[in-house]
Amino acid sequence: AGTTNAWSNAIRHSGARSFSAAALFGVSTEISGEAGTESFRLNFKGEDGAISPWHDIPLKGEKGFNMVVEIPKMSKAKMEIATKEESNPIAQDIKKGNLRDYHGPIFWNYGCLPQTWEDPNEEHPELKVFGDDDPIDVVEIGSKALDMGSVTEVKPLGVLAMIDDGELDWKVLAVAVDDPLAEEYNDIDDVPDAIKDGVREWFRWYKTPDDKPLNGFGFDEKFLNAAETEKVIEETNEAWKKLKAGETEAGKLWTN
Repeated sequence: AGTTNAWSNAIRHSGARSFSAAALFGVSTEISGEAGTESFRLNFKGEDGAISPWHDIPLKGEKGFNMVVEIPKMSKAKMEIATKEESNPIAQDIKKGNLRDYHGPIFWNYGCLPQTWEDPNEEHPELKVFGDDDPIDVVEIGSKALDMGSVTEVKPLGVLAMIDDGELDWKVLAVAVDDPLAEEYNDIDDVPDAIKDGVREWFRWYKTPDDKPLNGFGFDEKFLNAAETEKVIEETNEAWKKLKAGETEAGKLWTN
């Protein structure tokens, strides 16, 4: 029952503000399957039918970067864009045949930036690890829970180089451009240490209940600043462009 309640809460959020960016380019979402089961999908539609939230939503909006929200703040179901399925709907991750939930809620809105890709064929020159084969992740630290599937413009503030199972898994720290905190936060040094430490430690520990080791972090475990963050986003956008153009091997990823 707990899972179903968490789900219905996540789905019931219908704050119009978080759909404002989506409205600019006519994106809507439609549920298929049953919430809390393997069949659930949140499908994205444009004016001419199905679209991919990964490939068809632009990286940049009018005031910031477009974030596709996968996991609303204070929920536990590990929802993510299904990169290997046609049109890349949002689905619940499955590990070892079971639907995956976090062991406790995530305290921020979590999602990704469209039109980005962490290339698993590319070794980071300093960190000597390869990308995790996903769009770049975003942790949005604003005051409101954002809806699953909503497209919200965010201001990047910093980025953390998480090393997960030997793969590079960047975490962009950002705030929604229309959140009151966006007026206070312009760079990583504006963000209180308690928030930065909280985000890092949450991601360090979150897999340990599954007998997984602590995650590590590059760059002395520090967040890089906003300018460096934009460079990282740009690099992942370039990697995505090569993937989309067929210049990089896609493997099982759906890119049409």
